[in-house]
Amino acid sequence: MQEAIINKAKELLADGRVDRVIGWKKGEFSYDITPAVFETAEEIDAEFVCNDFTSANVSKYLVKETKKDGTVLAFLKPCDTYSFNQLVKEHRIDASKVYTVGIPCDGKLDPEKIKQKGISGIRSIEKDGDMLKIDTVYGDETLKISDAMSERCLSCKSRKHVCYDELIGEDGDVISSNRFDMVEQLENMSAQERYDFWRSQLSKCIRCNACRNVCPACTCEKCVFDNDDSGISNKAAADSFEENMFHVIRAFHVAGRCTDCGECSRVCPQNIPLHLLNRKFIKDINSLYGEYQAGADTDSRAPLTDYKQSDCEASVVHERGVE
Repeated sequence: MQEAIINKAKELLADGRVDRVIGWKKGEFSYDITPAVFETAEEIDAEFVCNDFTSANVSKYLVKETKKDGTVLAFLKPCDTYSFNQLVKEHRIDASKVYTVGIPCDGKLDPEKIKQKGISGIRSIEKDGDMLKIDTVYGDETLKISDAMSERCLSCKSRKHVCYDELIGEDGDVISSNRFDMVEQLENMSAQERYDFWRSQLSKCIRCNACRNVCPACTCEKCVFDNDDSGISNKAAADSFEENMFHVIRAFHVAGRCTDCGECSRVCPQNIPLHLLNRKFIKDINSLYGEYQAGADTDSRAPLTDYKQSDCEASVVHERGVE
Protein backbone atom coordinates (compact mmCIF):
# COMPACT_ATOMS: atom_id res chain seq x y z
CA MET A 1 0.00 0.00 0.00
CA GLN A 2 2.84 2.41 0.78
CA GLU A 3 4.19 2.03 -2.76
CA ALA A 4 0.79 2.88 -4.27
CA ILE A 5 0.48 5.96 -2.04
CA ILE A 6 3.98 7.18 -2.89
CA ASN A 7 3.41 6.63 -6.61
CA LYS A 8 0.14 8.57 -6.42
CA ALA A 9 1.85 11.47 -4.65
CA LYS A 10 4.61 11.67 -7.27
CA GLU A 11 2.10 11.33 -10.11
CA LEU A 12 -0.03 14.23 -8.88
CA LEU A 13 3.05 16.39 -8.30
CA ALA A 14 4.44 15.58 -11.75
CA ASP A 15 1.31 16.49 -13.69
CA GLY A 16 0.85 19.73 -11.73
CA ARG A 17 -2.46 18.87 -10.12
CA VAL A 18 -0.94 19.55 -6.70
CA ASP A 19 1.95 21.73 -5.55
CA ARG A 20 2.84 19.89 -2.37
CA VAL A 21 1.89 16.83 -0.37
CA ILE A 22 1.07 16.42 3.28
CA GLY A 23 1.72 12.99 4.71
CA TRP A 24 4.10 11.42 7.19
CA LYS A 25 7.84 11.55 7.63
CA LYS A 26 9.95 8.76 9.02
CA GLY A 27 12.15 9.43 12.00
CA GLU A 28 15.06 7.56 13.50
CA PHE A 29 12.95 4.43 14.03
CA SER A 30 10.12 2.80 12.07
CA TYR A 31 7.64 3.76 14.80
CA ASP A 32 8.88 7.35 15.10
CA ILE A 33 6.52 9.11 12.68
CA THR A 34 5.47 12.74 12.33
CA PRO A 35 3.33 14.68 9.79
CA ALA A 36 5.32 16.51 7.14
CA VAL A 37 4.94 18.47 3.92
CA PHE A 38 6.77 17.34 0.77
CA GLU A 39 7.33 19.49 -2.31
CA THR A 40 9.38 17.24 -4.58
CA ALA A 41 9.47 13.62 -5.70
CA GLU A 42 13.00 13.40 -4.30
CA GLU A 43 11.78 14.40 -0.84
CA ILE A 44 9.01 11.81 -1.06
CA ASP A 45 11.41 9.03 -2.07
CA ALA A 46 13.78 9.97 0.73
CA GLU A 47 11.42 10.40 3.67
CA PHE A 48 7.73 9.71 2.98
CA VAL A 49 6.30 6.78 4.91
CA CYS A 50 2.88 5.24 5.43
CA ASN A 51 2.96 2.27 7.77
CA ASP A 52 1.35 0.80 10.87
CA PHE A 53 2.50 3.78 12.93
CA THR A 54 1.23 6.65 10.76
CA SER A 55 -1.53 7.43 13.24
CA ALA A 56 -1.41 11.21 13.11
CA ASN A 57 -4.49 12.94 11.69
CA VAL A 58 -3.21 15.44 9.09
CA SER A 59 -6.49 17.36 8.76
CA LYS A 60 -5.60 20.15 11.18
CA TYR A 61 -2.38 20.93 9.33
CA LEU A 62 -4.51 21.85 6.33
CA VAL A 63 -5.77 24.93 8.19
CA LYS A 64 -2.32 26.47 7.75
CA GLU A 65 -1.54 24.86 4.39
CA THR A 66 -4.68 26.17 2.66
CA LYS A 67 -3.72 29.72 3.55
CA LYS A 68 -0.80 29.32 1.15
CA ASP A 69 -0.91 29.52 -2.64
CA GLY A 70 -1.41 26.36 -4.67
CA THR A 71 -3.05 23.01 -4.03
CA VAL A 72 -2.04 20.54 -1.36
CA LEU A 73 -2.52 16.78 -1.63
CA ALA A 74 -3.71 15.20 1.62
CA PHE A 75 -3.83 11.48 2.29
CA LEU A 76 -6.74 10.84 4.66
CA LYS A 77 -7.57 7.74 6.65
CA PRO A 78 -11.31 7.16 7.22
CA CYS A 79 -11.32 8.83 10.66
CA ASP A 80 -9.36 11.79 9.23
CA THR A 81 -12.09 12.52 6.70
CA TYR A 82 -14.56 13.31 9.49
CA SER A 83 -12.15 15.93 10.86
CA PHE A 84 -11.60 17.30 7.35
CA ASN A 85 -15.35 17.68 6.76
CA GLN A 86 -15.85 19.37 10.11
CA LEU A 87 -13.09 21.89 9.41
CA VAL A 88 -14.59 22.61 5.99
CA LYS A 89 -18.00 23.10 7.64
CA GLU A 90 -16.47 25.60 10.07
CA HIS A 91 -14.72 27.43 7.21
CA ARG A 92 -11.29 26.66 8.68
CA ILE A 93 -10.13 24.79 5.57
CA ASP A 94 -10.41 26.05 2.00
CA ALA A 95 -11.47 22.78 0.36
CA SER A 96 -10.80 24.22 -3.11
CA LYS A 97 -7.09 24.16 -2.29
CA VAL A 98 -7.01 20.51 -1.23
CA TYR A 99 -6.93 17.32 -3.30
CA THR A 100 -7.93 14.51 -0.98
CA VAL A 101 -6.98 10.88 -1.49
CA GLY A 102 -8.63 8.37 0.81
CA ILE A 103 -6.45 5.54 2.02
CA PRO A 104 -7.64 2.38 3.81
CA CYS A 105 -6.89 1.69 7.46
CA ASP A 106 -7.15 -1.52 9.46
CA GLY A 107 -5.97 0.13 12.66
CA LYS A 108 -2.67 1.61 13.79
CA LEU A 109 -0.16 0.43 16.36
CA ASP A 110 0.71 2.42 19.46
CA PRO A 111 4.42 2.31 20.37
CA GLU A 112 3.61 3.49 23.90
CA LYS A 113 1.49 0.38 24.52
CA ILE A 114 4.43 -1.75 23.40
CA LYS A 115 6.75 0.05 25.81
CA GLN A 116 4.21 -0.36 28.61
CA LYS A 117 4.64 -4.12 28.19
CA GLY A 118 8.20 -3.68 29.42
CA ILE A 119 9.75 -3.79 25.96
CA SER A 120 12.46 -1.14 25.62
CA GLY A 121 15.39 -0.35 23.36
CA ILE A 122 13.22 -1.00 20.30
CA ARG A 123 15.03 -0.86 16.97
CA SER A 124 12.41 -2.22 14.60
CA ILE A 125 8.95 -3.77 14.60
CA GLU A 126 7.51 -6.13 11.98
CA LYS A 127 4.20 -7.94 11.63
CA ASP A 128 4.21 -11.73 11.52
CA GLY A 129 0.67 -13.04 11.24
CA ASP A 130 -1.21 -11.89 14.34
CA MET A 131 2.04 -11.22 16.19
CA LEU A 132 4.68 -8.50 16.20
CA LYS A 133 8.36 -9.39 15.94
CA ILE A 134 10.25 -6.72 17.84
CA ASP A 135 13.99 -6.27 17.49
CA THR A 136 15.50 -4.58 20.54
CA VAL A 137 19.03 -3.85 21.70
CA TYR A 138 18.43 -6.50 24.36
CA GLY A 139 17.23 -9.22 22.00
CA ASP A 140 14.10 -10.27 20.12
CA GLU A 141 10.61 -9.91 21.59
CA THR A 142 7.12 -10.86 20.43
CA LEU A 143 3.74 -9.33 21.19
CA LYS A 144 0.18 -9.88 19.99
CA ILE A 145 -0.89 -7.20 17.53
CA SER A 146 -4.13 -6.75 19.46
CA ASP A 147 -2.10 -5.83 22.56
CA ALA A 148 -0.31 -3.07 20.64
CA MET A 149 -3.27 -1.63 18.76
CA SER A 150 -4.10 2.01 19.39
CA GLU A 151 -6.96 2.40 21.85
CA ARG A 152 -9.02 4.49 19.43
CA CYS A 153 -8.61 1.82 16.74
CA LEU A 154 -9.91 -0.87 19.09
CA SER A 155 -13.13 1.18 19.29
CA CYS A 156 -13.11 2.48 15.71
CA LYS A 157 -16.41 4.03 14.65
CA SER A 158 -15.93 3.78 10.88
CA ARG A 159 -13.67 2.50 8.15
CA LYS A 160 -15.69 4.39 5.58
CA HIS A 161 -14.38 7.64 4.10
CA VAL A 162 -17.00 10.40 4.20
CA CYS A 163 -15.17 12.47 1.57
CA TYR A 164 -12.39 12.11 -1.00
CA ASP A 165 -11.47 13.18 -4.52
CA GLU A 166 -9.84 9.83 -5.18
CA LEU A 167 -9.70 6.55 -3.32
CA ILE A 168 -6.86 4.05 -3.07
CA GLY A 169 -8.10 0.53 -2.35
CA GLU A 170 -11.63 -0.34 -1.32
CA ASP A 171 -13.77 1.67 1.05
CA GLY A 172 -14.91 0.19 4.34
CA ASP A 173 -18.10 0.42 6.35
CA VAL A 174 -19.42 2.26 9.38
CA ILE A 175 -18.74 -0.05 12.32
CA SER A 176 -20.96 -1.01 15.23
CA SER A 177 -18.57 0.44 17.77
CA ASN A 178 -17.98 -0.26 21.44
CA ARG A 179 -16.58 3.23 21.97
CA PHE A 180 -19.08 4.22 24.67
CA ASP A 181 -18.45 1.18 26.89
CA MET A 182 -15.96 2.95 29.15
CA VAL A 183 -18.20 6.02 29.32
CA GLU A 184 -21.01 3.82 30.60
CA GLN A 185 -18.70 2.33 33.21
CA LEU A 186 -17.91 5.83 34.43
CA GLU A 187 -21.61 6.76 34.44
CA ASN A 188 -22.34 3.74 36.63
CA MET A 189 -19.85 4.92 39.25
CA SER A 190 -20.93 7.00 42.21
CA ALA A 191 -20.31 10.74 42.01
CA GLN A 192 -17.37 10.37 44.39
CA GLU A 193 -15.88 7.52 42.37
CA ARG A 194 -16.10 9.56 39.16
CA TYR A 195 -14.56 12.54 40.92
CA ASP A 196 -11.71 10.41 42.22
CA PHE A 197 -11.14 8.90 38.77
CA TRP A 198 -10.88 12.23 37.00
CA ARG A 199 -8.84 13.85 39.76
CA SER A 200 -6.36 10.98 39.56
CA GLN A 201 -6.15 11.39 35.78
CA LEU A 202 -6.22 15.17 35.37
CA SER A 203 -3.76 15.71 38.22
CA LYS A 204 -1.14 14.15 35.95
CA CYS A 205 -1.48 17.00 33.43
CA ILE A 206 1.70 19.04 32.90
CA ARG A 207 -0.04 21.69 30.76
CA CYS A 208 2.12 20.97 27.73
CA ASN A 209 -0.87 21.88 25.48
CA ALA A 210 -0.21 18.91 23.18
CA CYS A 211 -3.88 17.90 23.25
CA ARG A 212 -5.05 21.38 22.28
CA ASN A 213 -2.38 21.85 19.63
CA VAL A 214 -3.17 18.59 17.84
CA CYS A 215 -6.97 18.76 18.15
CA PRO A 216 -8.70 19.50 14.81
CA ALA A 217 -11.52 21.21 16.72
CA CYS A 218 -9.13 23.66 18.42
CA THR A 219 -8.35 26.21 15.72
CA CYS A 220 -9.02 29.55 17.43
CA GLU A 221 -6.69 32.33 16.34
CA LYS A 222 -5.99 33.03 20.02
CA CYS A 223 -6.87 30.45 22.62
CA VAL A 224 -8.44 31.65 25.87
CA PHE A 225 -5.63 29.85 27.68
CA ASP A 226 -3.09 32.05 25.88
CA ASN A 227 -4.93 35.25 26.79
CA ASP A 228 -3.28 36.88 29.81
CA ASP A 229 -6.47 38.89 30.46
CA SER A 230 -8.64 35.78 30.77
CA GLY A 231 -7.50 34.83 34.25
CA ILE A 232 -6.91 31.25 33.14
CA SER A 233 -3.90 31.69 30.84
CA ASN A 234 -1.32 28.92 30.67
CA LYS A 235 0.42 28.86 34.02
CA ALA A 236 1.02 26.62 37.00
CA ALA A 237 -2.24 25.57 38.65
CA ALA A 238 -3.01 27.56 41.80
CA ASP A 239 -5.15 24.81 43.30
CA SER A 240 -6.68 21.44 42.46
CA PHE A 241 -9.85 23.00 41.03
CA GLU A 242 -7.92 25.18 38.60
CA GLU A 243 -5.88 22.14 37.64
CA ASN A 244 -9.03 20.59 36.16
CA MET A 245 -10.29 23.69 34.38
CA PHE A 246 -8.11 23.46 31.28
CA HIS A 247 -9.54 20.09 30.20
CA VAL A 248 -13.09 20.75 31.37
CA ILE A 249 -13.30 24.05 29.48
CA ARG A 250 -11.65 22.57 26.40
CA ALA A 251 -14.12 19.67 26.39
CA PHE A 252 -17.03 22.14 26.50
CA HIS A 253 -15.50 24.14 23.64
CA VAL A 254 -15.41 21.12 21.31
CA ALA A 255 -18.76 19.62 22.36
CA GLY A 256 -20.86 18.89 19.29
CA ARG A 257 -17.83 19.45 17.05
CA CYS A 258 -15.48 16.70 18.23
CA THR A 259 -15.32 13.88 15.66
CA ASP A 260 -13.81 11.49 18.22
CA CYS A 261 -10.54 11.16 16.31
CA GLY A 262 -8.68 10.44 19.56
CA GLU A 263 -5.69 12.65 18.79
CA CYS A 264 -5.85 14.26 22.25
CA SER A 265 -5.21 10.98 24.04
CA ARG A 266 -2.70 9.80 21.44
CA VAL A 267 -0.31 12.70 22.00
CA CYS A 268 -0.72 13.08 25.78
CA PRO A 269 2.68 12.36 27.36
CA GLN A 270 0.92 11.50 30.62
CA ASN A 271 -1.45 8.97 29.01
CA ILE A 272 -4.58 10.74 30.28
CA PRO A 273 -7.69 9.27 28.56
CA LEU A 274 -8.90 12.69 27.44
CA HIS A 275 -11.08 11.21 24.72
CA LEU A 276 -13.45 9.92 27.40
CA LEU A 277 -14.48 13.47 28.28
CA ASN A 278 -15.39 14.10 24.65
CA ARG A 279 -17.17 10.77 24.30
CA LYS A 280 -19.32 11.57 27.31
CA PHE A 281 -20.55 14.72 25.54
CA ILE A 282 -21.07 12.80 22.29
CA LYS A 283 -23.07 10.11 24.09
CA ASP A 284 -25.25 12.70 25.85
CA ILE A 285 -25.86 14.64 22.63
CA ASN A 286 -26.97 11.42 20.94
CA SER A 287 -29.31 10.69 23.84
CA LEU A 288 -30.79 14.17 24.26
CA TYR A 289 -30.88 15.46 20.68
CA GLY A 290 -30.76 12.37 18.48
CA GLU A 291 -27.93 10.51 16.79
CA TYR A 292 -25.35 12.91 15.42
CA GLN A 293 -21.84 12.39 14.07
CA ALA A 294 -19.69 15.50 13.71
CA GLY A 295 -17.93 15.62 10.36
CA ALA A 296 -20.22 13.16 8.63
CA ASP A 297 -21.09 15.93 6.16
CA THR A 298 -20.30 19.59 5.49
CA ASP A 299 -23.75 21.17 5.58
CA SER A 300 -25.85 19.88 8.49
CA ARG A 301 -26.21 21.98 11.64
CA ALA A 302 -24.89 20.53 14.88
CA PRO A 303 -27.48 19.91 17.64
CA LEU A 304 -25.94 22.55 19.91
CA THR A 305 -26.18 25.23 17.21
CA ASP A 306 -29.60 24.35 15.84
CA TYR A 307 -32.56 25.27 18.07
CA LYS A 308 -35.70 23.17 17.83
CA GLN A 309 -38.87 23.35 19.88
CA SER A 310 -38.44 19.66 20.65
CA ASP A 311 -35.03 20.25 22.27
CA CYS A 312 -34.70 18.94 25.79
CA GLU A 313 -35.02 21.34 28.69
CA ALA A 314 -32.82 21.59 31.77
CA SER A 315 -35.45 19.70 33.74
CA VAL A 316 -35.06 16.72 31.39
CA VAL A 317 -31.35 16.56 32.14
CA HIS A 318 -32.08 16.83 35.85
CA GLU A 319 -34.61 13.99 35.67
CA ARG A 320 -32.00 11.77 33.97
CA GLY A 321 -29.89 12.08 37.09
CA VAL A 322 -26.98 13.79 35.36
CA GLU A 323 -24.76 15.26 38.07
